[in-house]
Amino acid sequence: MVLIEWKDEFCVGISDVDHEHQEIINLINNLHDAMSGENATISVMDFLGEIYSHVSAHFALEEKIMRTRKYDQYAEHKADHERLLDELRDIMDDYEENAYFSDAEFAGQVERWFTEHFKTKDARLHKHLG
Repeated sequence: MVLIEWKDEFCVGISDVDHEHQEIINLINNLHDAMSGENATISVMDFLGEIYSHVSAHFALEEKIMRTRKYDQYAEHKADHERLLDELRDIMDDYEENAYFSDAEFAGQVERWFTEHFKTKDARLHKHLG
């Protein structure tokens, strides 16, 4: 089952970046499949932990590039990354404390964040970097 469909509105217009973002969405969908159904091979915490790990690594690389290139909106962009990581940690904490996880709520949060971040912060960054 696909948790998040790739949408054209996620595109920033830079093929390498769009491809990397599609890979993140594919990872989320593949991990979701692995934790769903009768033959689940991973837990909700494994699912969330893997996503957190991959997204965090992606952000670290992006932030390194921004620092190296002295990107003028580094602080704002990094703050947006931290906001998403905080939201992911909150979801993980809620699951640990209350055993609560909603596919629909998770998908909605991630989709909203992708739409907003990809179209604004990432599009500007990658156009600026060329």
